[in-house]
Amino acid sequence: QVQLVESGGGLVQAGGSLRLSCAASGSIFKINVMGWYRQAPGKERELVATINRGGTINYADSVKGRFTISRDNAKNTVYLQMNSLKPEDTAVYYCCALGVGDYWGQGAQVTVST
Repeated sequence: QVQLVESGGGLVQAGGSLRLSCAASGSIFKINVMGWYRQAPGKERELVATINRGGTINYADSVKGRFTISRDNAKNTVYLQMNSLKPEDTAVYYCCALGVGDYWGQGAQVTVST
């Protein structure tokens, strides 16, 4: 099993920044991809960004140029730096660890006010 613990998130005004962190523990060898999805009220969960063990990154078009994902393999931690936040970025952000099985964090609320 893999356990994921998220931190960060909160309330910020439009144009502001937040940083999310997600630390993995347990059967780390099972993980290839780590990343973030989000789910806004009434909407389906959607990809935000992922990064694999080799450093290959994938971003949703809606966050390109504003969000930056990074990964510290030594600490088994993935980060999401979110800049120039918009109200439409408001959602619960879920950390994920994908590989031999899919694992999810508990979710972190990000609220962007106008």
